[in-house]
Order: sequence, then structure tokens, then C-alpha cells
Amino acid sequence: MAKPLKVDEVWLDRIAELLDELEFGSLNIVVHEGQIVQVERTERKRYELNGTAGGRKGGPSRQDPKPRRKAEI
Repeated sequence: MAKPLKVDEVWLDRIAELLDELEFGSLNIVVHEGQIVQVERTERKRYELNGTAGGRKGGPSRQDPKPRRKAEI
């Protein structure tokens, strides 16, 4: 049977701090015998092709369909 999870203010503060600093990524909390023993953070950095910050506005991505050519008259 699983032991009840023990979470104190120290762990809550650590987790909140890691989440506040995270823009893209994930936070994995490892529990052993009902206690948090480890927190793993995987962070992703996203960059524009032209070097500016913000959302992706560069050229077409792999998911974008190929541009269609206008029919010649």
C-alpha cells in the first residue's frame, strides 16, 4: 500500500521557484516511500531563425504544407 505523500513548505517553495523560472519545458517530481526526494527540470529554449525573441514567425516549418505555385497562363 502506498504511503501518504509528505510535502512541507520547503518543497512547495522549491517547486514554485522552479516553475516560475520555466518558460518551455517540464518538471518531474520523484517520490520515494511517500517523500519527495528529487526534482528534475527539463528546459527548452526556442529561438527565431532571424534571432529575435518571441513566438515563431520565421519561414515554413516541417508541418507546413509546401507553398503552391500559381498556374501559369
